[in-house]
Amino acid sequence: MSVLLIAGSPTEHSRSAALLDGVEERVHGLVEDRRLHVDRLRIRDLSPQALLLADWGHPSVVRAIEQVANARALVIATPVYKAAYSGVLKVFLDLLPQSALKGKAVLPIATGGSPHHMLALDYALRPVLQSLGARHILPGVYASDSQIPKDENGDYLIEGEIAQRLDDATHILLHEGLRLSLAPVFPSVPFSQVQCSV
Repeated sequence: MSVLLIAGSPTEHSRSAALLDGVEERVHGLVEDRRLHVDRLRIRDLSPQALLLADWGHPSVVRAIEQVANARALVIATPVYKAAYSGVLKVFLDLLPQSALKGKAVLPIATGGSPHHMLALDYALRPVLQSLGARHILPGVYASDSQIPKDENGDYLIEGEIAQRLDDATHILLHEGLRLSLAPVFPSVPFSQVQCSV
């Protein structure tokens, strides 16, 4: 069983990629590698000419489509530009077969300059994912730029509310999307040891 993390940003270091890294860390923290393989696809690494010319036979495009086909679930991260997901993500999604996401769970993640763009997940990206046959589109995570500041080294910080939302989204992805049983956060307590105070 595998999860494919798709980075839809045209830049190498981006806030949306930082959120994707956060999901990957959480998945590895909750599930053993032998139970769940995590793979990554950076659309910016595919041949730009092959993407723009819809060259399905180009090796980088063939490999990317195979990655999507082999994954049981996808996490798609994108920046929001002009109230929609990125152009590189759009071009890639256009190359996928019509039933490419059939039977798959998808967790959409987006970042944008302000909270005003948060509906781009529901009104721009979700309809495309549905048209590609996604079985279960999970509630997305949106973060504005101010919610993902940089530290003194220039690395993006995932803290506070956004960290909690990533925790919740990752749990939903694994439990509902992939139907994995996760270890309880607290050890079980026998009923005989339960104490109540009134």
